[in-house]
Amino acid sequence: MSRRGKTQTVPETYSNDWIEKIDGRYAIAKVVNDRLQALESDLGGRAALSYQQRSLCKRAIWMEAIIEQSEAKLARGEEVNQGALTQAVNSLIGLLKTLGLHRVERDVPSLNDYLKQKHEGSV
Repeated sequence: MSRRGKTQTVPETYSNDWIEKIDGRYAIAKVVNDRLQALESDLGGRAALSYQQRSLCKRAIWMEAIIEQSEAKLARGEEVNQGALTQAVNSLIGLLKTLGLHRVERDVPSLNDYLKQKHEGSV
């Protein structure tokens, strides 16, 4: 734990605020936030997602980080629970399949429509 009571690593157990618990001074915080933003963007943007989709996105990013931590242990020659790793990979696959594996186009107005809306004060 850092001085502010935040962690420097991805927690081993999931909690809804796990991303907020990572100390923003460490690279891991930027990595998980960037990945969450990228996943949400691929699904059409955060504003287009339901609560359920946003919840699954956070879980998918957590699961991906847990898998990568296990893979790093393997690369260092450390022992890893192969059953737990396999289960984590299968869980991630299930989350990603539920969310969708293809990018979703955002609903973006034409430049003329955007300027008209901005002029009318609705943007």
